[in-house]
Amino acid sequence: MEDHHAEDATPKMPRREPTQALVREIIHEFIKAQRSSDEPAYKAELLDERRRREQLEQRLNELIEENRQSRQRAEEAERSSAIRSELQRLGVSKVDLAFKVVKDEITRRDDGELVARGPQGEVAMSDHLSRFVEENPEFLPARISGGSGVSLNPRGGPSSAPLLDIDKIRPGMDPDEMQRMRHEIARIASQTLRGL
Repeated sequence: MEDHHAEDATPKMPRREPTQALVREIIHEFIKAQRSSDEPAYKAELLDERRRREQLEQRLNELIEENRQSRQRAEEAERSSAIRSELQRLGVSKVDLAFKVVKDEITRRDDGELVARGPQGEVAMSDHLSRFVEENPEFLPARISGGSGVSLNPRGGPSSAPLLDIDKIRPGMDPDEMQRMRHEIARIASQTLRGL
């Protein structure tokens, strides 16, 4: 009998395996429930992040396009200014009209140089415009018309005596008369260059 009592007195160790498995299962269920409850928030966050990124990309593309257009406008203005300046340097009096005629013939190379493309290939802008002016003298100021003995009165008023008589210009003429003629020729030339 004592043996029986001694056997009952040793405490029995509880079986842990079912308890650990149960705890694991509960934790697993909790994590699963947590994930499924958090998932809509993650999805909404991801969608919001994607929307922000797409908006930033769209704005960046708009800025790139605005920059490209701005640069293109600046290059076009610089090209137009260079063409007009060269036409003026060549003595063209009708710059706007001449510009309209030649503007489409002149382009910018990749290295930035302005050139004209023609049958001979690429030509420097200055050479092309020089040839254009030579071939189209009507864009230059009007030349002094008339011949020997023509009297010029640029203001259109009545002239009592000829201001300049080319027949009187000869070797050995009076130095005062020669000086007066030089002044008159210089005056007429400057008026002609100003387009008067």
